[in-house]
Amino acid sequence: MHIRAMFGETLLFMSLIFSATAAQPLTSPAPHAQRISVQTQGAGTDVILIPGLASSREVWADLAAELRKKHRIHLVELAGFANTPAIANPEGKVIAPAAEAIADYIQARHINAPAIIGHSLGGEIALMLGARYPNLVGRLMIVDALPFYTLMIDPAATSETAERHAAPMRDWLLQQSPEQFEASQQASIARLAMTEAVRPALVAASIRSDRKTVADAVYELMVTDLRPELGRIKAQIEIVYAYDALFGIPATRVEAMYRQAYASAPHIRFTRIDESFHFVMLDQPERFASAVKAFLKE
Repeated sequence: MHIRAMFGETLLFMSLIFSATAAQPLTSPAPHAQRISVQTQGAGTDVILIPGLASSREVWADLAAELRKKHRIHLVELAGFANTPAIANPEGKVIAPAAEAIADYIQARHINAPAIIGHSLGGEIALMLGARYPNLVGRLMIVDALPFYTLMIDPAATSETAERHAAPMRDWLLQQSPEQFEASQQASIARLAMTEAVRPALVAASIRSDRKTVADAVYELMVTDLRPELGRIKAQIEIVYAYDALFGIPATRVEAMYRQAYASAPHIRFTRIDESFHFVMLDQPERFASAVKAFLKE
């Protein structure tokens, strides 16, 4: 399969799987603090874990159980995703305000140079933190995420041209019937998580998520190009990405796409984890934990 087609399909499936059939009740307009909820565990140096689109903080459960032995971990969940209630959001921004909320959280609690680990959309938030608040973060691990997601559909895309892909996707997610969602759910999740046992929890988190929040986040993700901001990042960056032969293309081509997308980022290294789909931490928990420990220099 051509790399452009494969990654375009992957993005579509990511959007399909995390569209929601039920909405959380909205609270009144809230400050940035209500953009996120955070649970802390353990003691030691600080590690902030940010899940992806419509994901629960529980995607980090195995890793958290290991890290909290030596670290104080901060498990983030975005408002409107999984178990965290949505907030009124007329401007439709999800990702950038979440990054600002996490920056506020770091400053308010006087957390010194935390390591940030973000998966998918959470990786986008981690990059924003590194670029827009460079003095607040210690190091960044970006898990199976790009600085501009529409590159998977159009390698020549810009933020302006991405609009023609992003707006229809957002509108389609909002209009999708429960029956359409259910029909696509199983096929989609199978392309995001190789491990069958973890799929029901991912499905449940997406169903609990607020549909408008998810649709707004997909739109923002698709039109946000962070490549011009990567040069501002002072922290060491590690990119962890998945590969499996079922992708239908050589691993070298996937690696080339990541390296090109992050070409302007200083202090960067790449780690590939094989026999995994998008949810690397669930498909290969031991390999992923080893990569995280090396990243934290344990």
